[in-house]
Amino acid sequence: QVQLVESGGGLVQAGASLRLSCAASGRSFSSYAMGWFRQAPGKEREFVAAIAWSRGNTYYADSVKGRFTISRDNAKNTVYLQMNSLKPEDTAVYYCAARGNIGVTVTSPSRYDYWGQGTQVTVSS
Repeated sequence: QVQLVESGGGLVQAGASLRLSCAASGRSFSSYAMGWFRQAPGKEREFVAAIAWSRGNTYYADSVKGRFTISRDNAKNTVYLQMNSLKPEDTAVYYCAARGNIGVTVTSPSRYDYWGQGTQVTVSS
């Protein structure tokens, strides 16, 4: 059974950094794309970034490009989202997601099969 567990959220001031982690278990993810999504109150869930587990190629939403970096540690079966220069509009619940045999440019949440429980990120101005 696939399990994704996020951690690392918190309350920070604008301009600060946070690193989110997503520990993945339950199967081999070598053919998977791993994504980060976020959902702010009253808004739809939106794509943030994705990485291909085996090749390591990445894709970002325009709103976070240059500020956020997605990476993975194969030995730890963990995906990270390093978030720098945080803005109040980055405030949301951040979710880790996984899907087999899709490219990293797939940004629709409905295309992902597995989801974590989410971690809250709050950025104060």
